[in-house]
Amino acid sequence: MNRVFVCSCFGVTEEQVKSHADAGACTPRQIASACKAGTDCGGCVRRIQALLGRGACPRRQLADQGGPVLAELPEAA
Repeated sequence: MNRVFVCSCFGVTEEQVKSHADAGACTPRQIASACKAGTDCGGCVRRIQALLGRGACPRRQLADQGGPVLAELPEAA
C-alpha cells in the first residue's frame, strides 16, 4: 500500500484527509480538529487546502447553524 503523507508531524496520510473530507470536514481547521494535521509546523496546510478543493461542502449548512459537523469522524489511525 502506497502511503502519501500530508502531515509528517502527525503521520496523517492523504487518504486520511480525504476520508475526513468525505465525512464532512470542509476546511483545514476542521481537518485539524479531526486528526491534528496542520497544527504543528503548519507546512501541510496548503496541501490540505488543495486536497479539500473549492467544491461544495455537504455539511456547511450544519456548520452555519452551529450543528455538530464532525461529531462522527473516527480518530486518526
